[in-house]
Amino acid sequence: MVHAVFVLYLLAVSAAFALLEIQIEGGEGWARSLPTWRWENRLTRRLFGARAVTGYHLWVHVFVLLMLHLPFALAMVPFTWQLEARLVAFWLLLWVVEDFLWFVFSPAWGIRSFRRERIWWHAPNWWGFMPRDYWLAIPVGVVLYVLSW
Repeated sequence: MVHAVFVLYLLAVSAAFALLEIQIEGGEGWARSLPTWRWENRLTRRLFGARAVTGYHLWVHVFVLLMLHLPFALAMVPFTWQLEARLVAFWLLLWVVEDFLWFVFSPAWGIRSFRRERIWWHAPNWWGFMPRDYWLAIPVGVVLYVLSW
């Protein structure tokens, strides 16, 4: 039952964030039209492909990580590496599911647009039928989740 709750909560948070991000970004992807700083150099291109590191994405990730750690900060649960692994698993899987749902829910994109030819920010790092980030984050997230038990 606890695994089902993890998956259902992951889906709920991912869907809510995808819908929020659609409101923030509109039909543009990767904060293209947002008034945010962008950092791009040889290292970022190697790690992230066509995606610049943006202030928007950096601070969204920091915010979500801080919120996930709130139970530790409020002393609601004691810190353990086991729980930390579960939180990091949730965080990694959240971004994969949220990113995919962004395409599913976006009126400007839709599921049919989920392909390399359409998504400029994922295209340079597209492996098979999905972006490289998915291929890396999914197994790491699943392994961390399994190890957390």
